[in-house]
Amino acid sequence: MVSPNVAIIIAMTLVLFFSIYESKGASYSSASHIDGADEITPFAHQKVNLSVYYESLCQPCAVFIIKNLEEIFNNDLINIVNLRLVPWVNAYVNMTNNSISCQNGPDECKLNSLETCSLNIWPDVNIQYALIYCFEFLVIEGRNKKWHNCFDELDLLEEPILDCLDTGNGTELGKRYINEISQLYPPPSFVPWVVVNNEPIGEDYENFAYYVCKAYRGVAAPAACNLRMK
Repeated sequence: MVSPNVAIIIAMTLVLFFSIYESKGASYSSASHIDGADEITPFAHQKVNLSVYYESLCQPCAVFIIKNLEEIFNNDLINIVNLRLVPWVNAYVNMTNNSISCQNGPDECKLNSLETCSLNIWPDVNIQYALIYCFEFLVIEGRNKKWHNCFDELDLLEEPILDCLDTGNGTELGKRYINEISQLYPPPSFVPWVVVNNEPIGEDYENFAYYVCKAYRGVAAPAACNLRMK
């Protein structure tokens, strides 16, 4: 005959066993659910890195920014893209006086600085693109020195840009971009130089949206990708 004390111990052991079993079962079920989520969740918000390296007074660059790149803001591709606009291609730092020389002269260096300041003052990609779109539209029309007009058109304060230029921050930031460009492999052989997830797409840059859609691994691609990948 089992003593009362032993019976109590056995009963408590059984309760503890079933409690642990149920807890583990719930954990395994939860882990199984999480594992399934791990296959989806990281990709659901994983954007494609799209970098455009260019010169501000380059006509093909201006046309690409205005005509082609605008597409991602009109068909929701911007929702799956980390867009980086990087001026200063074919510029170099003069080590003698620490100044920057640009392929298309001082006017290009100034506009590169303006665009660099814009990129660093406004973190919102929509504002960045709108302002650079305006600058590059003036380039196409041969009126790039009228860049002041863009701030009125977009209802943006001009003072932060002027302060960035006057303090030389645009040039200093430009040196960082020049250093970044110098480390690209392969180096840009023409502009615009478009890179998707660290892979340059070469002369097919106008078809960049195809490469963005191909690189995207999210669970809800924009309709524009569904059309392109058929």
